[in-house]
Amino acid sequence: MALAPLVGAIAGGNTAVLKTSELAPATSKVILDIIGKTYPAEYIAVVNGGVEESTKLLALPFDKIFFTGSVRVGKIVMAAASKNLTPVTLELGGKSPVIITKKANLDLTARRLIWGKVLNAWQTCVAPDYVFVDEEIKDELLFKIKAYLKEILGVNPLENPNYPRIISASHFKRLIDLIDKDSLVYGGNYDTSSYKIEPTILLNPNPNKKVLEEEIFGPILPILTYKKITDVYDYILNRPKPLALYIFSDDKVEQKTIIDTLSFGGGCINDTILHLTCDNLPFGGVGDSGMGNYHGAYSFKAFTHEKGILHKKNYLDIKLRYYPFTKAKVAKIKKLIK
Repeated sequence: MALAPLVGAIAGGNTAVLKTSELAPATSKVILDIIGKTYPAEYIAVVNGGVEESTKLLALPFDKIFFTGSVRVGKIVMAAASKNLTPVTLELGGKSPVIITKKANLDLTARRLIWGKVLNAWQTCVAPDYVFVDEEIKDELLFKIKAYLKEILGVNPLENPNYPRIISASHFKRLIDLIDKDSLVYGGNYDTSSYKIEPTILLNPNPNKKVLEEEIFGPILPILTYKKITDVYDYILNRPKPLALYIFSDDKVEQKTIIDTLSFGGGCINDTILHLTCDNLPFGGVGDSGMGNYHGAYSFKAFTHEKGILHKKNYLDIKLRYYPFTKAKVAKIKKLIK
């Protein structure tokens, strides 16, 4: 997430300052080592640190700021950039929904849904945040999801050495507070010493619970049931626009209707996450989930300005364009226009 935009900046002929996350110090050190050994600091500089360093950087008159992170910090970045009229690309997050209809292949749906959610201990900006499933197929879906989770992580994921942990103590505590015991149907256990949380599934939690209000960014999956697809539309349309949306249905009419009805950054039909890997697709949010896009050629565009130039030849000069505009000249112009 740090180096991919940098590729676009370099391709566009820019110098760049790369500010890494203070929440991932080991990764930040690796990036600092790679960039430091490859480029002189006056070309590409890496800055590690926290709020103080970020605040000082944001006060500088950059030609472009590219930020990946939370909605809350994105607003701070945009406010700081506005003081220098610096354009921004904001790759934020939000609550990315999954819609599963009765015309979905539930075997593949369960596998691809959970594959996308489990990735990186469920800590990705495009992770499925919550699921809408038709009431008539919810039991079958839940059965398949639970079976697949046990297949890939074992009956005790907390003891699986390949199962990642939550990135920090503060995020671990935040996630524990989101677990709604009243709607818990799977998982819910955690290990305070390792910051690991079991895959946790909630069924129809209270709409006023925080788990349905803020981006989860962790191993908790609320599943909501619906009887009418229009109720799903109403729910999503009345909330901030998501970064991603995932549709599971083999019906082309259903697929097109959902895409045409809802506004979101991007997504997949019958899969999750993989649109992020397609370099020929623009990746970016809309509304609260961000602005601008990148990946592939779009990264080049994000860090360049298309400068329009008209080069006029001297050998042909039409006198009608010049003042004064006499009646005879105006008549000629009108005739040409006709």
